[in-house]
Formats: sequence, structure tokens, C-alpha cells
Amino acid sequence: MSQQTVILFSAPSCSWCTKTKEYLRKRNIKFKDIDVSRDAKAAQDMIRKTGQQSVPQLWIGGRAVVGFDINKIERYLNINKE
Repeated sequence: MSQQTVILFSAPSCSWCTKTKEYLRKRNIKFKDIDVSRDAKAAQDMIRKTGQQSVPQLWIGGRAVVGFDINKIERYLNINKE
């Protein structure tokens, strides 16, 4: 089964963004990382979609997860609890 598209909106100074990246890498989940501190257009797109300007934000298969919400991330990625 192919993996859903995962896009992470993050910023270098964000500790939760770092935790989110570690979480995804540990589970071998490929993701595109967009640094909103350097990409104003992406930041605007992110805010338009969710109404939130905080990071991290994950878009998993087009569905937004604001913050490091493990339960929602695992549900959207169909990860079974171990």
C-alpha cells in the first residue's frame, strides 16, 4: 500500500517541529518539510487552509493536523498502536 502524501510545515526554532520530524523518521514515513520562516507563500497557504499560524502543521492526505497530535497523526496514517 502506498503512503499518503505527508507535508510538514515547520520552523527551525520550533521544538515541537523537531519532535514531529523525529517521530516521522523513526517510523520511516516520508514527508516534505516546508520551512514557513523562509517560505511566505507556503505560510499563507497553511494559514488559509487551517486558520492557524502555529507550527508544526501536518497535512496528511490533504487532512490537516495542527500541533503534534499523535492520536490524529496515527489515525490519518493508519498506524496501529504497538
